[in-house]
Amino acid sequence: MPIEGTSAITQWTPDSWRQRPALQQPEYPDAAALERVLAELRQMPPLVTSWEIMDLRGQLAEATAGARFVLQGGDCAERFVDCTSARITNTLKVLLQMSLVLVVGAQKPVTRIGRFAGQYAKPRSAGEETRNGIRLPSYRGDIINRPEFTAEARTPDPQLLLRGYERAALALNFIRALVKGGFADLHHPEYFDLDWARHSPLADDYHQMAQTISDALGFMEHVLGVRAGESDRIDFFTSHEALHLGYESAQTRRVPRRPGFFNLTTHFPWVGLRTNGAEGAHIEYLRGIQNPVGVKVGTEFMREQVARWIDILDPDRQPGRLTLIHRFGAGRIADSLPALIEAVRAEGGRVLWICDAMHGNTTLTASGVKTRNFEDIQSEVEQAFDIHRKMGGALGGVHIELTGENVTECIGGARGQGEDDLARAYESEIDPRLNYEQSLELAFLIARKMKNQAG
Repeated sequence: MPIEGTSAITQWTPDSWRQRPALQQPEYPDAAALERVLAELRQMPPLVTSWEIMDLRGQLAEATAGARFVLQGGDCAERFVDCTSARITNTLKVLLQMSLVLVVGAQKPVTRIGRFAGQYAKPRSAGEETRNGIRLPSYRGDIINRPEFTAEARTPDPQLLLRGYERAALALNFIRALVKGGFADLHHPEYFDLDWARHSPLADDYHQMAQTISDALGFMEHVLGVRAGESDRIDFFTSHEALHLGYESAQTRRVPRRPGFFNLTTHFPWVGLRTNGAEGAHIEYLRGIQNPVGVKVGTEFMREQVARWIDILDPDRQPGRLTLIHRFGAGRIADSLPALIEAVRAEGGRVLWICDAMHGNTTLTASGVKTRNFEDIQSEVEQAFDIHRKMGGALGGVHIELTGENVTECIGGARGQGEDDLARAYESEIDPRLNYEQSLELAFLIARKMKNQAG
């Protein structure tokens, strides 16, 4: 696949972002210690390869053309303590099961992109937090500082960058071993834990769809001679928010026999709402790498900003290069998304559209607990499908914050989880995630929506 033209990397280096305003960067008390860590990271082996990156870029180009669908999902912010075999296995399981359900609805291949093996940093709305009259730096993710409310824990520590790199390497190594080792063998319907489905009026639809998946995989095994768990063509890609620019640029390098620079910490880096300014350091950093890149877009975008994103990040208008991840909220998407689509078309953009139905639907309970309502998430996704179709295009994927664990962080869903349930198993340090059952239910609903649209 051809790569981005030379116009996009003129006068760019992995550190040229330092000449631009860099938001959401931690303030380290020892600058020399930080530089020593970054120098060490520059010598570390890459976490991903350029071959994998270009493979994903090709798949995203297919999704842009409507020939694929993208499932991007995983933790809001990974924690070092969760780098365990059980946690990784459960996350991989729910992503794989969701993708198989989506294949049935989309009637096309599904690209799986995990928010894992590097999603350790998070932007914050305030740089400091005050409790009982004590003010400390905000918790910014395990790769920067620690969640405990003490001066020592909240002081940014450059050694955590090394720990984050090591945890990402361990997680990615285990994920690759699972995928290659037969973990994808899900041709038995009992692998889909559908106990929750009996609480839903769509229970029969869910079970019928699961049986369809089982029958299709059985056909592969018995007729085509391909056992579902032995195919090495099931792949997973990694993604994370490219927030800590020192960390990202330390693993950005040239590779043999390929022009340009690659971020080798992840296949698919993106920038969020707080760092997506067209003239800022984060967009400048993304400008020069050959990875496919994403930009989160909210309700406050301007047409001029959209034009700048496209001109800076995808000047040659190459499908697969730029993904716009829109996050408006169920009550605002109808007013905001059509204008965004029109702005992209006016610039000749050939972007992949992904719906993040999580971040625009975050609310606080009366007691101050962050949560999200399953019905709002479902509504935003379904509206996204309808709006893109009405405007002559197609939604190319979904972006979901989820976990394979039985947490109680989001309300709603077939089991009817309410605010009183949140205290039972609320683990997230930052944003609430769908649990295993809610994630799988959402996949069935999305598949149902796609199947009905195609019919």
